[in-house]
Amino acid sequence: MKSIFESKTYSMLTRVLMLMFALSGFGVLAACDNQDPAEDAAEEMGDAMEDTGDALEDATDEAEDEMQ
Repeated sequence: MKSIFESKTYSMLTRVLMLMFALSGFGVLAACDNQDPAEDAAEEMGDAMEDTGDALEDATDEAEDEMQ
């Protein structure tokens, strides 16, 4: 006797569910493409903070090189 996991119906159901989850995931990703102004501002602030951190790291490296 076959178990439920070996049946064709279970296999087909599993494939259909996996396809549905994959397609719904693509739909969610497509919907997340539009950003509101607050998200844009937060992204710009994050970029500015990253640039500031990079500049500070470069200045620290230069000062360290000068000290040696």
